[in-house]
Amino acid sequence: MDHRSFKTPAQIFVDLAAGNPQRRMAFDPAQRRAALQALSRAIHDCEAEILAALAADFSKPEAEIRLTEILPVQAEISHALRHLKTWTKVRRVRPTRAMLGTRARIVPEPKGTALIIAPWNYPLALSLGPLVSAIAAGCAAIVKPSELAPASAAVIAQIVEEALPADLVRVVQGGVEVSQELLDQPFDHIFFTGSPRVGKIVMAAAAKHLTSVTLELGGKSPVIVGPGADLKKAARMIAWGKFANAGQTCIAPDHVYVAKQIEAPFLAELKAAIARMYGKTEEAQAASRDLARIINPDHFARLMGMIESAQSAGAKALTGATSEAESRYIAPTVLMGTDPSMRVEQEEIFGPVLPVIPFDDAADVVARIEAGPKPLALYIFERDRGLIDRLRRATSSGAVGVNVALVHYLHQNLPFGGIGNSGVGAAHGHWGFEAFTHLKPVLENRFAPLAMLMPPYRSGRMAKLAQKFLR
Repeated sequence: MDHRSFKTPAQIFVDLAAGNPQRRMAFDPAQRRAALQALSRAIHDCEAEILAALAADFSKPEAEIRLTEILPVQAEISHALRHLKTWTKVRRVRPTRAMLGTRARIVPEPKGTALIIAPWNYPLALSLGPLVSAIAAGCAAIVKPSELAPASAAVIAQIVEEALPADLVRVVQGGVEVSQELLDQPFDHIFFTGSPRVGKIVMAAAAKHLTSVTLELGGKSPVIVGPGADLKKAARMIAWGKFANAGQTCIAPDHVYVAKQIEAPFLAELKAAIARMYGKTEEAQAASRDLARIINPDHFARLMGMIESAQSAGAKALTGATSEAESRYIAPTVLMGTDPSMRVEQEEIFGPVLPVIPFDDAADVVARIEAGPKPLALYIFERDRGLIDRLRRATSSGAVGVNVALVHYLHQNLPFGGIGNSGVGAAHGHWGFEAFTHLKPVLENRFAPLAMLMPPYRSGRMAKLAQKFLR
């Protein structure tokens, strides 16, 4: 539960919501800046604890923690501090012809009290990144980290407790029952990161209170390696994007479609990239400090079940398929010969397993992608601009990466989010600020001839006036 009290999640919500009107009136941009700066300092001061926590939860490498957990949050804070004055500014709006004589403006206001439910795979970044947006918007918030990464949840609570006042942000820890109690409360906005299955539960709970939501979900993000790709660069980028965090990344390449005429050289480059990054032998890879582990035994068993069922149905492992249950280690695994009936092609993999599927005609790949749920990301590796544009236009996805994987997440000037099954709404930068913001329109009458629009309508004057407006 919350480190500062023994209150239930519902009671903590009531405390924050009760003080929210006063907080909203007083929480001006200068105070938001101060809160964000305090959060940044606390993250910096707790770096050793962050490194230890993520190592304890799933043996995440230090460099990966700095790159994929600490850097995104600090970059989000820096970006918000640079742009907060502009984001919070009242915007004047020019009148339309029909509104001559009025004055209009848009006033950004905090939505109120927000709930942030974070997953286990990037526990720091996906808890505190949305919190940065909530604070920038002026919202109070409850953060619920995942119970599957308990050491990380504890350090998140420590950071928030040290940096932020109790009437602004609380961290609530616990399992599914805690999340359910929180979802029963009438929050003003819910920001959830997780699976589409749980996202539907969150959206249904939010609907009971007509609460707005941002849902960062997932899906099977495909990669297309075209005949004109730079194979060495493509293989290295795909290997890094897939096996970072042991593949436990919502925007990781899920599977690769590769043009048949370059299949053999691409596979050779992919094997070489894996060997270069993680070791040339099975023993070296198992001992590598650059490979994270699977989060818990259940996920380990699910992934091994995928591999084994694919192999029993005829798939072959180009690399990997070795594992060690006690440490929850699965080697970087590339599967060949999979087919659509296999679990590995049907379910989101979310682990270090990469099916490679050859194709003759790019139109067939597009048809397969479009037949499934819309993915969170689509990655295209190709130098032919015409083919890149055709693939981009023919598919629907949350984002598109061209000759790159994963790093669009770090671009604060781009919205990050899904479409359909992969998400609702967007985050990061200005889009994150607006997710927690109500853009209130304010219209003032100065000298508009509004009385001319009022009854009685029987006179010919009103009919002529309506025709004039239509013209």
